[in-house]
Amino acid sequence: MIPTNFDIFLVLLSAVCLGGLLGLERTLAGKTAGMRTYALVSMGSALFVLISMMTTTLYFSGTSADPLRMVSQIIVGIGFIGAGLVWHRSSKITGVTTAAGLWISAGVGMACGFGLFSLATIATVLSLFVFTLMWFLEKLIKRFSYDNEEKLGSAEEDLNRDN
Repeated sequence: MIPTNFDIFLVLLSAVCLGGLLGLERTLAGKTAGMRTYALVSMGSALFVLISMMTTTLYFSGTSADPLRMVSQIIVGIGFIGAGLVWHRSSKITGVTTAAGLWISAGVGMACGFGLFSLATIATVLSLFVFTLMWFLEKLIKRFSYDNEEKLGSAEEDLNRDN
């Protein structure tokens, strides 16, 4: 079945809004990829799902065409974009969470494209939970980690040596 223009608009709008919501958190956290990037990745994924479903219905009905092939290529393409976000600087790796967030944003867009709006919304809420609440939990855990104790201990030793 071919969706109406209004259905297409709602699908793409929901993908933009949910992806933009994920990007809003990244913007507030001061990350490179923000609202526009996340919204475009999500909408692009929904667009490619719609294209795949509509062309399969229009041109390949009755054949063995598989609209899920496009979905698998979206995942590969987002992996390529995500790899460009990961940086290694002086023994520290950055950008992994942002790359993973874009991957989730693509999944949210694909869910919207297939009309799975509940799934897209739940994934967005859980992703926001990971971005925000788990960030605080991670910071708390790092305060008491073994690595942090070593750093605190060496700082105390340095102070004792200076006195």
